[in-house]
Amino acid sequence: MNYAVIKPMSSSSEATRPITLSVNGEPHQCAPNLYLPDLLQQLGMNPRLVAVEYNGEILHRQFWEATIMQEGDRLEIVTIVGGG
Repeated sequence: MNYAVIKPMSSSSEATRPITLSVNGEPHQCAPNLYLPDLLQQLGMNPRLVAVEYNGEILHRQFWEATIMQEGDRLEIVTIVGGG
């Protein structure tokens, strides 16, 4: 699995410029160095009710807190819906 690694920023302008991700096939901008749980919250999703594919691989919940969004990341987020 490929996981994001914290990288030092080269300039303060890079630290404030939004990055673009693909979320469910649609472009989405967010702050750089945003953790996955924070992104899910910004998207209005309940982390307990979703599954996340990160750059082509299912990302186990235990890694969410350490996963940092980076330019070009691809996420597929599936919401679990109950009912009958």
